Amino acid sequence: MTPPAQSDLRVSSPATLPAQLTALLQGAGISPLENTGWIRATGDDRVRWLNGMVTNSIQQLQPGEGTYNFLLSVQGRIQGDAYIFAEPDALLLETASSQISGLIALLDRFIIMDDVELADLTGASSGLSITGPQAASLLAQIGLPVEALGDLARQTFPWKSTEITIIHAYSPMVPRYELWTDSATAAALTQALLDAEAIFCEPQSQEWLRILEGTPLYGVDIRDRELPQETAQTRALHFAKGCYLGQEIVERIRSRGNVHRTFAAFRLDGELPAPGTKLNSNGKDVGELTTIASIPLPANQSIVQLALGYIRREVLDLNSPLAYSGGVATSVSLPFLNR
Repeated sequence: MTPPAQSDLRVSSPATLPAQLTALLQGAGISPLENTGWIRATGDDRVRWLNGMVTNSIQQLQPGEGTYNFLLSVQGRIQGDAYIFAEPDALLLETASSQISGLIALLDRFIIMDDVELADLTGASSGLSITGPQAASLLAQIGLPVEALGDLARQTFPWKSTEITIIHAYSPMVPRYELWTDSATAAALTQALLDAEAIFCEPQSQEWLRILEGTPLYGVDIRDRELPQETAQTRALHFAKGCYLGQEIVERIRSRGNVHRTFAAFRLDGELPAPGTKLNSNGKDVGELTTIASIPLPANQSIVQLALGYIRREVLDLNSPLAYSGGVATSVSLPFLNR
């Protein structure tokens, strides 16, 4: 989506970044979905075929329902992630636009004698997210009653002589909704929500929220060397769905107990390090930091230094401070609350 110019949206003086984060955590913040891509899978074999390509079960999805999924290599390494939603005659894959070409190439290699066609729909519609405890009430205020929309549910609503498709998106900390429509309607929606006192939020404040939630980002926190269970995203896995690409490795890990390293969050005391910084304990490397940020918390206006990354499980279980170049890291629970 090409976002409407701020001068056209009465955002001549955008809120400060800390105020934006406060809106996301305590009110409602809106942002254009500029980096989201879509793949549409059609054909009579689409459900059976795609179910054999992803880590979650999509066989039982009814129109309007969705799941979160990993796509793996034969060796069980994560090649990408996507939310998959069912339509009456298609399956829709939602992921970062940077992943679209790679995922289409990966999927296309496994269409052999299957009646399946893939189409890149990125840019065909414009998206807007609204996030925060007041998100549902503000949407209802402008004529979009979403309170009954379940997790990862997708439904089309009428609005001002047009239609808007709304997704109740994943968010472990505060409610989040995605609104998809044509560009002109997206601009009108944005203005209506600003008039209802939503706050326009920039990418940095959204990134702070992601870190507080502890949601890993593919390409940053999840790389093509990670195994599914290492990411702590069990919401992407279904252990009774049958065979799929990379399933043997996932099942072997499950049956043998667990992986040696896991995704976690850390509070940092010291200098703010660079991504890739190693964690060590007793002089040994035991983990690495993948995302680091200094975040202004709204509760008491304090600044907290947080990081996401990986650590060996036996070290995490000890819950002892870890050293890094420039300071000390302590594991914290997710989502993060200032305590």
